[in-house]
Amino acid sequence: MKKLFEVCALGALAAAGAGLLVNGCKSTPELSKDTAQALIQAQYDQQPSGITITVGEAGLKQGLAADYWKLTKVYPNNRWADYTLTPDGKKVLKLADGGDVIQWRPEQQDSTYSFLIVTLATNPLRAKDLQDPQDEVLAGANAAKSVTFTESVNLTGVPQPLQDIAHNAGNRLSSKKQADLTYDGMNWKLHGIV
Repeated sequence: MKKLFEVCALGALAAAGAGLLVNGCKSTPELSKDTAQALIQAQYDQQPSGITITVGEAGLKQGLAADYWKLTKVYPNNRWADYTLTPDGKKVLKLADGGDVIQWRPEQQDSTYSFLIVTLATNPLRAKDLQDPQDEVLAGANAAKSVTFTESVNLTGVPQPLQDIAHNAGNRLSSKKQADLTYDGMNWKLHGIV
């Protein structure tokens, strides 16, 4: 009986050791900042789009000076006006509402009224300034990491007057984001960006 117990104990130890050996072979590789950045940027590169720009009073004047729109109507209250996109304007931007007339309708003389334009240059966002990956727990994932980074607007190829308007108050050209990445047994993959 004692011999049977020893054999069973040795068998259990051998099974535990084999389990550790097998699990040791399946260790998750480290996730480098470069790999994380490449995965995030690949996601952004698949979704190029125009840059949405908020245009306030200063931007309205800059767009007028750049010949992107022209004044076509002034209303009796001398605060409201209509501006129509010019052919030069239509080459580089569109109105977010899809029309070609800007209906400038501030409520008061000192109002911070604005409208939205979208660049025709389709530039993907950029991921930069990544922090070191941190361990993360995600439902359904055996291994996960999170990375904090800066998401920034890419103004490459956008005409300088539009870049100047984009730098006016009311526009956010970068923001902090977090990417969650999971390991599927073969590779690290982007799970999501928040």
